[in-house]
Amino acid sequence: MKNVSLILLAAGSSSRFNAPVKKQWIRIEEKPLWQFVADKFESLDIFDEIIITSAEDEITYMQYHGNYSIVIGGKSRQESLQNALLHVKSEFVLVSDIARACIEEQTLQKLFDSIENYDVVIPTLKISDTIIYDLNTIDRDKVLRVQTPQLSRVEILKKALQSNIEYTDESSAIVAIGGKRGFIEGDLSAHKLTFLEDITNLPCLKEPSNDILTGNGFDVHEFDATKSHIILCGKPIECGYGFKAHSDGDVAIHALIDAILGACGMGDIGELFPDNDAQYAGIDSQKLLQKVLHKVTQFGFIIKNVDITIIAQQPKIAPHKKDFRFNIAKLLNIEPIKVNIKATTTEKLGFIGRKEGVGVIATANLKYFNWKEGK
Repeated sequence: MKNVSLILLAAGSSSRFNAPVKKQWIRIEEKPLWQFVADKFESLDIFDEIIITSAEDEITYMQYHGNYSIVIGGKSRQESLQNALLHVKSEFVLVSDIARACIEEQTLQKLFDSIENYDVVIPTLKISDTIIYDLNTIDRDKVLRVQTPQLSRVEILKKALQSNIEYTDESSAIVAIGGKRGFIEGDLSAHKLTFLEDITNLPCLKEPSNDILTGNGFDVHEFDATKSHIILCGKPIECGYGFKAHSDGDVAIHALIDAILGACGMGDIGELFPDNDAQYAGIDSQKLLQKVLHKVTQFGFIIKNVDITIIAQQPKIAPHKKDFRFNIAKLLNIEPIKVNIKATTTEKLGFIGRKEGVGVIATANLKYFNWKEGK
């Protein structure tokens, strides 16, 4: 079928998934779920365009994954769909949720073959269980389970969604304005991923890769003689000077943040926390690390271990290494043995050797959240 676009809805909060990672970011081998679904549809080579909705704070990272048209979603499924429809140029649109990952090509063909006489066509399944509604048993032969994807005429769908009523699928909105709805037999394998345990019903999903992802970070800060102490690894050291910095200047945590972001392919600390943004003036760098950890966890990554090398002629680092190790471990929620702190000098060479500042190199190893094991 020609003249059809695809909209994939991937902007949801994933509140019912009950996992530290949002479901759209669980890995199928190395791909996040939304990309796995998008790539499957794209491989069919039947769509004029593929448009994917994203949460606003995830759109940049989604754009790093491939050359898809990605638009910011809304506060609800319907609002996200409306935003995506603004970019559709085709006569027809197929709308699907990334939570329905195992869709058979024959289901799509049935939809395309049936749309000619309807404004929307939907896949449905019959009910085999007894159904009770409001404490009364109802005739299950009159009840259908409605699935996605659904195929609609674009102009009719746009008109239908102008209502203030929130609909849970496209066909309900179209029928509400008098549109014609057609039905095809749905697909039992096209189970919707709502809860973590639903994954066992999705045979097309392969478990995540066991690859270890490595990133490194490097940062330096100059000393400031007008301050009384420096902060390293979240711990203050009274030494009669501090760091020149927009934040608290914790050069170790800054390097660690860059290492974590590097392992995830998420850019660098300056992109997330610009040094010209007033909200970060003097901020505790531990708070920045916590923000990064929340983000990478939602995106499906788990920290395995980190290694931090502090390069300083002064102050002496050795007396503080244990405190640094345990504080970083606490911040990362990993065991202290998985945090290594090293210290070295430059043998009095360069700006560090002249006691003008401190440099830090950090390495972080991460893995994908394993949804099969729940960790």
